[in-house]
Amino acid sequence: MKLTVQTFLIVCPLVFLAGFVDAIAGGGGLISLPAYLLAGVPMHNAIATNKLSSATGTAISTARLCKNKFVDWGVALPCISMALAGSFAGAHLALMASDKILRGMLIPVLPVVAFYVLKKKDLDDTGNIRISRKKQWLLCAVCSLAVGCYDGFYGPGTGTFLLILYTGVAKLPVAKATGTMKLANLSSNVMALAVFLFSGKIIVLLGLAASVFSIAGHYVGSGMVMKNGNRIVRPIILIVLALLFIKIITGM
Repeated sequence: MKLTVQTFLIVCPLVFLAGFVDAIAGGGGLISLPAYLLAGVPMHNAIATNKLSSATGTAISTARLCKNKFVDWGVALPCISMALAGSFAGAHLALMASDKILRGMLIPVLPVVAFYVLKKKDLDDTGNIRISRKKQWLLCAVCSLAVGCYDGFYGPGTGTFLLILYTGVAKLPVAKATGTMKLANLSSNVMALAVFLFSGKIIVLLGLAASVFSIAGHYVGSGMVMKNGNRIVRPIILIVLALLFIKIITGM
């Protein structure tokens, strides 16, 4: 396609916003992918180019969170491997089934998840529940496998679901869960990016320009996580869930 100044003016600011949101609670693709489509980029090119900008931005926020010890390395490695395995399986399932099936399943699930987040005033509050390290490791691995499969099959909101499960089921602190989530999410992003690079669907110039803005958004967003933690993560999660619900019911 022919790139114009207007194309960059539409895509780049929205990709920055997507990177900011994604670094905090995941779900940035709910903003960035529509931005490419709004700018007139064909669907397959939009998906591929979006993966380039999102992967570069995710790499920056992940590196920053890792550097500042916002990752639970005890569970990170199994989370990465299981997310990759799940994504691989989900992608193959997508070839055999319509995503309408999953969209229909998510319509009743999303309000329940949003209610949980609204009810739980502090995502770091685990009450009197204590689980063993071995059980925490196993729960994180299973959650990563399940959400990784979802990512390969459908995708939007993957990071958000991982964050909710890591904190709510595996009882990881918000800050550690955020960094661990970014590592798992980055793994699936890189794998998909490699596929798209070989397919030749990426609009490289637009993708590289958007990557600069994605990196900036992820850098600012990861900084907010380190400074404000749970206070900013919770409302961003609710916004992402609302966007995903709207996306599904409208069929966008």
